[in-house]
Formats: sequence, C-alpha cells, structure tokens
Amino acid sequence: MRYILVLLFALVFAAASPAQSPSTILKQAEKALGGAKALRSVRSIVQTGTMKSSTDGTAGKYVSRRAQPDLINISHDLGGFETEMSYNGRSGWVRNSRDGLRTLTGAAAVDFQAKAHFANNLWLRHKDEKAKITSGGQASIDGRPVNVLIMTTRRGQQIKVSFDATTGLPVREEMPNGGETEIVELRDWRDVNGVKYAFFHRITHGEHAYEIQMDEVKVNPSIPRSVFDFPVASNQPLPDISTLLRELQTNQDRIEAILENYSYNQKITQRERDKTGRLSEKESETFQLSFYKGNRIRRLIEKNGRPLSEKDQADADREAAKQVEEIEKRIGKQEARLAKDGPNARETQENRRLSIAEVLRASRLINPRRERFRGREVVVFDFEPNPAFDMKNEKTAIRVFGKTAGVMWIDEKDKQVVRLEAVLLESYKVGGGMLAKLNKGATFIAEQERVNNEIWLPSSFETDISVRVLLVKGINVNQLVRSYGYRRFETEVKDAKIDDAKTP
Repeated sequence: MRYILVLLFALVFAAASPAQSPSTILKQAEKALGGAKALRSVRSIVQTGTMKSSTDGTAGKYVSRRAQPDLINISHDLGGFETEMSYNGRSGWVRNSRDGLRTLTGAAAVDFQAKAHFANNLWLRHKDEKAKITSGGQASIDGRPVNVLIMTTRRGQQIKVSFDATTGLPVREEMPNGGETEIVELRDWRDVNGVKYAFFHRITHGEHAYEIQMDEVKVNPSIPRSVFDFPVASNQPLPDISTLLRELQTNQDRIEAILENYSYNQKITQRERDKTGRLSEKESETFQLSFYKGNRIRRLIEKNGRPLSEKDQADADREAAKQVEEIEKRIGKQEARLAKDGPNARETQENRRLSIAEVLRASRLINPRRERFRGREVVVFDFEPNPAFDMKNEKTAIRVFGKTAGVMWIDEKDKQVVRLEAVLLESYKVGGGMLAKLNKGATFIAEQERVNNEIWLPSSFETDISVRVLLVKGINVNQLVRSYGYRRFETEVKDAKIDDAKTP
C-alpha cells in the first residue's frame, strides 16, 4: 500500500508540474534578467575581475570585452602566463606566452564565433540567425530543479543552457570549445543599469577548472574596434597585398598546367538538419577526376559510400566518354573562332576567368599578418565589404563576394591561396529578388593541401547556404566536398577510365 501511495504522489506531482515550453522558459529568463527591452539595449560590456585556477591555485587579472553584433575579446593572466582570445567579426585569433599568436581555424574558430555571438545576443536573435531552440528536459543542479534548453546554431553548434526553475535565471551554460565541451556555472547575480549579470563564473574545460570573480561590470562603454582586431606581432615587413594577389593570378597558369598531371577522387556529401538543428549526412556521390586537354572529366564511381552496380558503372563510363566528345567539339569550335578572329578570340576566352585579385576588388583588405599554416610561412589577412566600391556593371561573383567578410591564408612563396573562410553579411538578390535570393549568413570554407612539395590542391570545400527561389520555395544547401587520393601521371589522359581509389 505504501508503494501505491508513493506512485500516486509521483503521478500527481508530475501532472501538477508539466514541462514548460521553450518560449515560456525564455520569457521567464528575460524577465528575471531585466526584461527583453533592457537586454536589447546593451550594445557593449566590459567585465573585469580575478581568475583563479582550481588545479594549481595560480591567479591573475581577467578582462572580458564584448560589443554588438558579435565582437569579443577575453584576456587573463594566470601566474604570469598570459592568454588572449578575440573574434573581430571576420576571424578569430588567440595568443599566449608559450605559443605566440595565430588565427583560429577549424572547430576552434567556428566554436569561438558561436560563443562570441551568444555572449552578445543570448537567444534574442535566434530566429533571425536561423538557430533552433528545443527542450532539453528537466534536471537538477546542486539540488535545485532546472529547465534545460538547447540552442543549435545554423552551423550546428549546440549551446545548452540550464535555467533555475524558480528564479528563471541561467545557472549553467554548456557549449563546444575546439572539440571539447566548456561548462560555465553562473552565480552571484547583481543588477547593473537594470540588467542582471553573474559576478561569479566557474569554468570547466576538459581537465581544467577556473573560477572568475568579477569586480566590476560596465554596460555600454565605448570600446575601440582595434581591441578586437588582430594585433601587429612581427617586425618583418609584409608584402603589398594587391601585388601579392596579382602574383597569384600570374602564377595561376602554371598551377593549372601542373594540375593537368594529376587525377584524384572527390566525394560530395549532401547534409541536412533535423527539427532540432542537428546536422546529418543525407546522401553522397564519389567521382574520379582527371584532365583532358585542359578540361576536367568526372567519372562517378560510388553512391552513398558503395560502388556502383555493373550496369550503373557502365552508364557512368559512357557519360564520361561523352564529356570527352563534348570537349573535342568545344575545342574544334574555339580553333575555328581563333582562325577567323585571330588572337583576340583566345584573349576574350581567357578573360572570362576571374582571378582572386578581381573577386576581392569589392572588399577592404585589413589586418595583414604573418603566420605558419601546415608547416609553411603564410600571409593572412581579413576582408570585409568596401562600402565605397561601385558595384555597377560588375560580374556576379564580384557582387556576391563583395558582400562577404572573412579571412584568407596565402602561401607567399608558392603564390597560392591555402585556406579561405567567408560569410555573407547581407542577402544577394538575383533579378531584383524575383528569381532568387541568397540569404545572408551563408558560409563558405575552402582549404587546400600541399602535394608532392610542388602545388596546393583542394582538400575540402564546405558550404551552408539558404536560397529562396521565385519568391516561394526556400532551399537549404549544406554540402561538404572532399578531394583526396592525388596521383601524378606524365601522359595525357586519353580514356576517361582510371583505376579506382578507395574512399577514405
């Protein structure tokens, strides 16, 4: 009988305490923090205090600076070991007393950008940023019930926030940090200009734990933009960026000639997000690529990680053979045009190819610096839209790229771009928006690898874009292209068939 009463009590309690919806939890949190209007009025903030390592007891000064829309700079000193991290809206960077200064890449860069955006905006702009917020259920922290919400960003980072079920205040934040999870426990909430801030943070990251006690919080102070920009860290003179970009274009013909001596595999993976924002693989195709008389030939060899059937492979081989026939026809037409119009015909054809220098014409190139990337000396610079540039009569690629911000790595000796990251800052309309619109927030990440100590060749290209077509249909494209298995040969490919290479 006692167990029946306990069960009935549990059922009654559960019925009386239904799980709250994410919107209800967020409204309660906004009210507890000072109200949505007060939160949105915060344009910048500076927090200063003391940071202490729970591992070895070392301590020192801690400073955090943030400014809208997504600028952040965090610095601290633990027993004389200084560390500083920053995101400037285009790229993230870190420097410390041991490793010096470098630009963040990969998961570390994407995670820190997500942290910068959340620190400045919380969840207030999640709909505009295409982030998803879902319930993580109910839990208990230090014996107190909490409501858990999970915000999945457009790029797939998951930020978990636990809210005190009674007060509505956030008590714990969990977010990705370079492949690990950073946990921040929030306590000692105080009112500053009508908004509550946690004056005590306990941060756990891997095996390390730190405690931060804030001494002062300033709301809406003036923070120079230079605080977030990449520091000047080398006395070695930098090359003129415009000249370097022109040298890249001059070197392009040599690079393309070398590339014609390579065959390689390329796996194209289409990904999609579920209702919670989690990213998963939808389908994939693997091609074998080679070159024939300066033109690329693609031969399908796998679908969804499995070799094609005998029939499908025969069809793919016939398709590759057709590509060779089309190349021959196109070359014949070009030669006929050259014979008729003279050298100007070839010049017109070549001028259709856009160089890096041309694509970046509509951008401001800033924060040039020297770094090491993949063991090579590289020149790195940020870029952002140049509002003074006249877009009239420019090619589409220049117009689109002129609306992006990001960072580019260039091997100064090899005269090649080795990595590029870009995000679209404002939407691009095709046909005045009647035909299509590429929505802002689209991201592009391209990286190359050095092969045979002679050339940088594509290794990965990642895109995440949202397009609205004909004012009605919205299309989300999340695609990862990996190129691998580069094989050098000395004779021109006459047959579209090439020995298969295994997918990594």
